[in-house]
Amino acid sequence: MASRRNLWLACLIALTALLVLGNLASDVGLDVKYGWDTRVNCAAVDAYAGGLDPYFVKNLKGTKLSYPYLPVTLEAFRPFCADGILVAHHKTIFPVLAVLCGLLLPGLGLPGLGLPGLGRTRPSARDVGLRVLCALGAFVGFEWVQASGNFAILSGVLTAIALRLLLSPPASGAAEDRSFPSRLAGAALLGLVMSFKLVFFPVLAALYFLPLPRGRKLMLIAMAVFSFALPILISWLAYPDLFASWQLAVAGKIPDQHLVELFESNPSLLLLARDLMGHVGLIDSKPAIFATYAFAVTALVLVPFALSVLRLIGSRPAHEGDSLLARVDRWLMDHPRAAMRITVLAMFALYLSSPRLKEYAFFELALYAAILLVDLPARALAAALTVGLLMPSLIFVTGSSPEDNSIQLFSALMFFWVLLLDARHAGRVPDTVQL
Repeated sequence: MASRRNLWLACLIALTALLVLGNLASDVGLDVKYGWDTRVNCAAVDAYAGGLDPYFVKNLKGTKLSYPYLPVTLEAFRPFCADGILVAHHKTIFPVLAVLCGLLLPGLGLPGLGLPGLGRTRPSARDVGLRVLCALGAFVGFEWVQASGNFAILSGVLTAIALRLLLSPPASGAAEDRSFPSRLAGAALLGLVMSFKLVFFPVLAALYFLPLPRGRKLMLIAMAVFSFALPILISWLAYPDLFASWQLAVAGKIPDQHLVELFESNPSLLLLARDLMGHVGLIDSKPAIFATYAFAVTALVLVPFALSVLRLIGSRPAHEGDSLLARVDRWLMDHPRAAMRITVLAMFALYLSSPRLKEYAFFELALYAAILLVDLPARALAAALTVGLLMPSLIFVTGSSPEDNSIQLFSALMFFWVLLLDARHAGRVPDTVQL
């Protein structure tokens, strides 16, 4: 029975890999001028180097799109745009960086993560392969990054490093004292990544689920928030003129040019709510749209996640005077590996709830998914592979229009629900790695 199940699962993984790679390969033959976001970003860097304001599209050569990032990023992106190498060769560079993300991601079921001083156990080739496959194929996110040349690939690498530092193996005593500085560095790096795309800031709240004393968790969140605010503060103080232009561009107050709209086409729950309101004649009512969006996020993502966490700690006897928060803290400390899995699941949930979840942002969502995928039992792994990788790749490779991006949202939602269903069963086992 076990050998049959392993053979069947291996065949499913192989089929999924063929579809993912075939889907990426099929894009090569399309008559599309790829890499528009890379050209915009590097054109902005060139305009800034030439003394022009990069937030005015008229100053950007070869594009009609606007530059959306904070002024401080113009200095950070300059090395990547030097000599036009990234613009010319992004289709080769980006897959290498995506594979690197999969290699950098940590494993939660291991005593050590392969980092110096964090344990000697190395992840299996199967686990690493699944993480790389998920990074390349989950929710068709990397395909959009590759096509657009979006710099989500760079924030993805930083996210993978941050998660590697944050999700250190369970430790206690002096060993925990040695691992906490690496967690602080990971929190700072994660906050920095969130400053690239401001709407994903709530993801930092997931750090509360780490298996640490409450004071240390709050320190990590404070460090992440500080790191998130620092690029904004530097942009405001060091680049006042550019910061003012950035505010105008983001608010859509620069006439006759592309602007970043909250309601522009993207596969998010907010846009799904707007479409639903359109069917009932309330498409111009923002209160109705946001109320529907809040209900959808609460009902489809946040409440199911909260109920799963409460179910896990519900069997623990309550001490007299214990608050619910104290019980959660104690359970997380007593089940460190499960707590780290809950942390990543919370990040996935909060990222998925974002009001502006663009097509290429599903690549970063896929990185959280890659960590959660590996340790699933056979049936849950098969279901997650099917809804998260195989199904969307099959739909796109068979000729689905690129505008049908709602497929990404439904794929990610189904993947999330598979994880929650597995959590309900795995929570019966103390300190399980299959939350």
